[in-house]
Amino acid sequence: MKIAILGAGRIARKMAYTICHVEGAEPYAVASRTLEKAEEFAAEFGFSKAYGSYDEMLADPAVELVYVATPHSHHYANIMSCLEHGKPVLCEKAFTVNADQARKVFASGREKGLLVAEAIWTRYLPMRKVLDDVLASGVIGPVTSLTANLGYSLKNIQRLTDPALAGGALLDVGVYPINFAFMVFGGEYSKVDSTVVKLDTGVDACESITLAYPDGKLAMLHCSMLSSTDRRGMIFGEKGYIEVLNINNCEGIRVFDTGHRLAASYETPRQINGFEYELEACMEAVRLGDVECPQMPHSETVKVLELTDSLRAKWDVRYPME
Repeated sequence: MKIAILGAGRIARKMAYTICHVEGAEPYAVASRTLEKAEEFAAEFGFSKAYGSYDEMLADPAVELVYVATPHSHHYANIMSCLEHGKPVLCEKAFTVNADQARKVFASGREKGLLVAEAIWTRYLPMRKVLDDVLASGVIGPVTSLTANLGYSLKNIQRLTDPALAGGALLDVGVYPINFAFMVFGGEYSKVDSTVVKLDTGVDACESITLAYPDGKLAMLHCSMLSSTDRRGMIFGEKGYIEVLNINNCEGIRVFDTGHRLAASYETPRQINGFEYELEACMEAVRLGDVECPQMPHSETVKVLELTDSLRAKWDVRYPME
């Protein structure tokens, strides 16, 4: 399948490497805002075509799947452009700036019969199923609460401090703890509490989020662009607890009993870089003519964005494009 990448930045490079190593995927085309950058990218990764215009690449009839790798602020327009050109889309997270944009692109994709998928890789990783199976086994008994955190020192990255580029910790790293909570407890929470620290530019830099569920479960989440954290996810039950090492790209799962003794451990299978699973899922969906991937249904993307919308409204964090 001929894969094209829209955007030629850091995350695009990671996907380009993936495409080159996934069976059945062909590194076909890349588009950047300048032809020179696109040509350099294409030469480095062995892409057949380089374009200095997004529309020019999307007009290429040979392109079969487009990976959107631009800043959050541009996702909505870029996805819509892909769909208008009849191209299935895998778009990097955060999928769009807000839930309304997501609903519109999903509606357009369904109308046109084209795949639209969010590239939130934790939903596609095989360790997600391992965690589901461990929880379903009942080894830690009824689950009562979880914690999840993700933080990196990112405040010197201009894209993340700029409201015009939909910067801030929430859409860049906060979506991972939120997705972790939704994968374990679901998205039907009943109450949200939060606290935020903002930068002088107005974007959120560090926050804590607590989700209360109707059955009494609690999800306590933390994300930051001010400092690195241990990236752990912890799930607590009446008979023990589960430790997920690195909720951003699981490096292993460990199960402990109530005496804090290791009861079981699960290793992460060898991978190219983790991006292969979302790419393979989208290639399969395109072959089947599906408009969404079962690993990350449209409804789940919308639920995550509805939560981030409500949090930003409470924090008075708004972007110029809204």
